[in-house]
Amino acid sequence: MLLERTRLRLVPSTLLVMEEHMEGINENNTIINSKGLFSIHMPAYYNAVAKGVSTVMVSYSSWNGRKMHANRNLITGFLKNTLKFKGFVISDWEGIDRITSPPGSNYTYSVQAGVGAGIDMIMVPNNYADFINDLTSLVNQKVIPMSRIDDAVRRILRVKFVMGLFENPLADLSLANQLGKKEHRDLAREAVRKSLVLLKNGKSSNKPLLPLSKKAAKILVAGAHADNLGYQCGGWTIEWQGASGKTTVGKYYNPRCCEIHCQSCNHRCLLGEPRW
Repeated sequence: MLLERTRLRLVPSTLLVMEEHMEGINENNTIINSKGLFSIHMPAYYNAVAKGVSTVMVSYSSWNGRKMHANRNLITGFLKNTLKFKGFVISDWEGIDRITSPPGSNYTYSVQAGVGAGIDMIMVPNNYADFINDLTSLVNQKVIPMSRIDDAVRRILRVKFVMGLFENPLADLSLANQLGKKEHRDLAREAVRKSLVLLKNGKSSNKPLLPLSKKAAKILVAGAHADNLGYQCGGWTIEWQGASGKTTVGKYYNPRCCEIHCQSCNHRCLLGEPRW
């Protein structure tokens, strides 16, 4: 929407596109046969690869019990060999750690399985020294062949050369003053407003609850999330899965404690609270 509104033109040689989450349900285990996977879930990605997408991120999820980060048949066999993908494959955040259960319980094996499956770039937010040491040791022991490392380096460098990162390694700051401008904030607000879903009751003999009557004088919104800016932001904003922030009143209220004061409200809405 932003690109359409501002009529920006994206030059393919300067844009790094990431096609991620091949299964689309985060860390769950998808039970489906090969025909279903390739005919239902994969077609959306075929054209992206054919058009020269530069990177593919592996999903946290599993397919029939096998972690995607350790699935050589899909990453190397299908993506790289069958689809002729020329870019590089990147892990998700601590993705190889989650190959084992509990995560990180056998990190050396995770490095071997992930790199051996065909992942070219590993996102290691914390224990990068352990990753370097384990990978070096596995290569020296010929557990991971040097050809696998050469393939990863070749793919990564190719993408960087195509993007011109060696000729122009620094970010272009010419548009820095456009960050957070009112036009962009208004557009973001419009996107949120238009993406909201209004719930309503179906045909029923009982008096419908939704949508709420415009004549409702008072609506109670209560619960730990009711007046919490942190949780209003949701996941992937302040923190990965959302984080609690200070409410405007400085503390949380248990709806039960104020029950006597809310009987005059026409409707009550609990956000972020367990069932009572």
